[in-house]
Amino acid sequence: MDSTIRSFQYWSCIIKRIRLTRRILSWGFRLQTSDSRLGLVLLQQPPATIDNKGVFGVAKILKKLQLAPAVWEFEVDAPLIAHKCKPGQFVMVLVDETSERIPLTIGDFDREKGSITLMVQAVGNTTRHLCEDFAQGDEIQHILGPLGQPSEMGRFGTVVMVCGGIGVAPVHPIARAYHELGNKVITIIGGRHKDLILWRDRMEKISDEVIITTDDGSEGIKGFVTDPLRKMLEEGNHPDLVVAIGPIIMMMNVAKVTQPFNVKTTASLSCLMVDGTGMCGGCRVQVGGESKFTCCDGPEFDAHQVDFKNLMQRSKMYKDQEAVEYSCGGHCRCVEE
Repeated sequence: MDSTIRSFQYWSCIIKRIRLTRRILSWGFRLQTSDSRLGLVLLQQPPATIDNKGVFGVAKILKKLQLAPAVWEFEVDAPLIAHKCKPGQFVMVLVDETSERIPLTIGDFDREKGSITLMVQAVGNTTRHLCEDFAQGDEIQHILGPLGQPSEMGRFGTVVMVCGGIGVAPVHPIARAYHELGNKVITIIGGRHKDLILWRDRMEKISDEVIITTDDGSEGIKGFVTDPLRKMLEEGNHPDLVVAIGPIIMMMNVAKVTQPFNVKTTASLSCLMVDGTGMCGGCRVQVGGESKFTCCDGPEFDAHQVDFKNLMQRSKMYKDQEAVEYSCGGHCRCVEE
């Protein structure tokens, strides 16, 4: 009986999200207005054109900067999104008409300038296309946002931001907001090597303390981001909130470290997202025994309630197919065959 009820609840949730998506698509022009109830903006510069493929807009790349091997920073002209977005939210990007839509978390925004900043790691076909073939002054075909639930804001006291790799990008606006609200912000940034410590200068401006860890000891503490966090807790310096954003394994270990000390911990699961509207179910996650969709219900959840074991198993489901596709550049149809 319980399984039947859970199945019914799951499919009811799917149907509701499909209906919501249809409403979003049918309201394309309304979503351009800054007073949209849904808070979504379909970036349009110049005004939208509609054909049998849907509603399209254009976003100009204002700046492109390489931060590390295969990691690039893009500042994009998006005044409506910059005006409405909040820390923790993301956008859906359609690079051109031949590319797939990809979710990218907003790493920074300038409301006066009307721009948003995205950090992109070239790991798949679309992200490689964007990083390798697009330059400053080029135009991205379509950006939709802001999407997702914004981060919980408040004056907590001491907040520890734990980030690994490109996870520093979504951490940046969240940490800045906490700092502006009067919280003491301690940031722990981790990477395999010192060259992979990204946006350190940005984080130092908005943090009371920045701790660096590297796997090889090339800079800062030799070890993982959980090492200084564990030391902090064992010494009795308990923060009021810990926010972890990065690889799944890193967030899982952060949750394991903080749970015995009963420290409130949040994890952002943005790395799971695919279509960004809740239709595909690729970002489904078990939180407290309930099915949640990262793109609609998150991306942030109580890290102590997330079923990371199931999450790790599901994230490996398509490893073989991905290896075949990437080995041939993604230009053939061998995966489908």
